Amino acid sequence: MLIRFNVKNFLSFSEREDGKSEEFSMITGKVRSKKEHVYEDGKIKLLKFAAVYGANAAGKSNLVKALDFMQRIVVSGLPKGHTDHYCKVTEESKEKESYFELEILLNNKYYAYGFEVILNQSRFISEWLVELTSDNREKLIFSRDINEGTYELGGEVKAKGLIEKLNVYAEDIQEDGSVLFLSVMNQNKKTLYQQFKQAAIFQDVYMWIKNNLDINYPNRPISDYSYMAETENVEKICRIIAAFGTGITDFQMVEIPVEKVLGHLPKKIQEDLLADIEKKMVEMKEDMDLGGFGFVMRSYRNFFMINIDKEENIICKTIKFSHEKKNVLFELSEESDGTVRLLDLLEVLLSGKSKTYIIDELDRCLHPSLTYKFVETFLELASEKNIQLIVTTHESRLLDFDLLRRDEIWFVNKRKSGETDIYSLEEYNARFDQKIDKAYLEGRYGGVPVFNTIFPIREV
Repeated sequence: MLIRFNVKNFLSFSEREDGKSEEFSMITGKVRSKKEHVYEDGKIKLLKFAAVYGANAAGKSNLVKALDFMQRIVVSGLPKGHTDHYCKVTEESKEKESYFELEILLNNKYYAYGFEVILNQSRFISEWLVELTSDNREKLIFSRDINEGTYELGGEVKAKGLIEKLNVYAEDIQEDGSVLFLSVMNQNKKTLYQQFKQAAIFQDVYMWIKNNLDINYPNRPISDYSYMAETENVEKICRIIAAFGTGITDFQMVEIPVEKVLGHLPKKIQEDLLADIEKKMVEMKEDMDLGGFGFVMRSYRNFFMINIDKEENIICKTIKFSHEKKNVLFELSEESDGTVRLLDLLEVLLSGKSKTYIIDELDRCLHPSLTYKFVETFLELASEKNIQLIVTTHESRLLDFDLLRRDEIWFVNKRKSGETDIYSLEEYNARFDQKIDKAYLEGRYGGVPVFNTIFPIREV
């Protein structure tokens, strides 16, 4: 689970007046109500939900982009266009380091992983991974000072036999500012992890960042609908769908000709898909334990599953929905934008995995009542799961103490200089009987548009 995220010198995030990074936290505040919204293990209390409010261009989406940017760097290296992503509010920021750090709960322990990078120079300057303890101490796992060409390893990874191997990997890149040690430790290291259990921390942190941090944007499909194909609890899915008033009463996985699937795809994607299928078929012939393989493809208006068995039979399926009359089926492309958005979001409600979902513009295409209902349903279901949902939104109906806790409400506001501040409602001394939605719309907490006069007043 996500504990905290810190960022500095990225897009509209500069630094605080004390020079520290901007911080977003899922640690609970002083609120005592709605304990079912909280994960607690006796040492830490973490929120399972947070809503981030702010005007257009205030920096809500930049918080999502910062998390996404860090994830992509760890998994795939510095992305295209990264040299221009520093905070441009001041000229000197171009040469300053950008700071990214995640604190996470993983395997009942707490870790902080982060790095500093000068984006304009495509150069990492430091990196660290530490275990955090409940008495506010830090146990070093590894750290790198790339400018000085030094590194340090600590804790369990100093086990005999393992430390010698880690020293070799670390020495290879000790002055290399183009790569991260965590990324290197997850490239072709299968034998190492089989041989040394103490090394698993490198793999566990990497896989949490890669797989458990699920980041979603409004212009991309959130789900591939594989949860509908895999789950056996069709009745539960239908019940949830029906509760949102979509009119959908049932769904089916329907076989379709492979030619129809390929016909929906651009030529380049067709070629890549056929190449992947050919590669998988070779692997299947070499590994007799493989009983088959499958692909899931999803665009905004289409969903396809392709399965190939041991005999190389190809079966293609798509999902279709019924409204009242079960003999009349509708394709995904025939459903409304709001229904498609809601069907995407269902994965969050049905997920049995311990994930942290980040959804930018939750209310895109949704009626305000549906947005409220979705969050309400999530909070009900999340009480039995170790799952988190962080959303950006404009929907003031969520600013309701009957639904949310004060510490679940966050605001972003852009200073006159153009930098973004992020803060929790907990930082304000508003009375507990304050009408928060009204105060928000009046601009009490920042985060709402300030309109200039469009037409000048004519003097008489």
